[in-house]
Order: sequence, then C-alpha cells, then structure tokens
Amino acid sequence: MGIVLSQYLYISTAPTLPREEVDAILSASARNNPARGITGLLLFNGRNFLQLLEGENTEVVSLMETITADPRHNGVSVLDRREITARACPDWAMKRVIIAESIKSRREMLERDLPQDLDPELRKMIVNFAVLN
Repeated sequence: MGIVLSQYLYISTAPTLPREEVDAILSASARNNPARGITGLLLFNGRNFLQLLEGENTEVVSLMETITADPRHNGVSVLDRREITARACPDWAMKRVIIAESIKSRREMLERDLPQDLDPELRKMIVNFAVLN
C-alpha cells in the first residue's frame, strides 16, 4: 500500500495574538514542515487563522493534534478533511497569504495566488474566509 496523502482545512480564533507571534508561527512552520513533508498555506485576518495542511496522513494528523493543543489560539474547527492523490501546494512549506486591506483586492489577490490545483470547493471556502471582515 502506498503513502496516503491528506488535506485538512481548519479555522481557529486568536483575537489577541500579536503580529510577532504570527510571524513566529510562520517561521516555525517554514523550518519544521519540510522535514515532515507538510505543505500548505496560512491566512490570518487579525482575529482568525485559516490553514490548509497537506501531506502524509499520519504527519498531518499528528500536526493537527499539536495545533489543536496550542494555547495561542482556540476553537479549532476542521472545515474539510480529505484524502488527495496530489498536493495542491507542493512548493509551499507554509505560504503566508497576506490579507489585503480592501475586500475587492483580497478576492483578486487570492484568485491570483491560490494554487490552480486546489479543489474549487476549498478555493471558495478560503476566498469566503478572506472577505469576511
């Protein structure tokens, strides 16, 4: 049996997290994820995280347990979990997607930056998250 790849999309809340802490999370992800074979993207809107993780199922499940236990955020809710045959973000150790000021430019930027191989349903969830506030 071959390697099973999984993709998780989750949202969580961190209303008091300073920008430096968000940067630290991204640095740690960029440092640790390649060794674990984890790829994906992370959006933070100043209050909520939305993260797409993909990789070998056991690694993604293990990382989700770590993420869920992290005290820097709460209310971790998995929006989507699926087995995949190929990664949507193979080159992104953890891409930070900066959410632009205007909602119109957020949508345009995401449509341009999100991977073309991303499932349309997941793409829609990510864009909808980004235009919420």
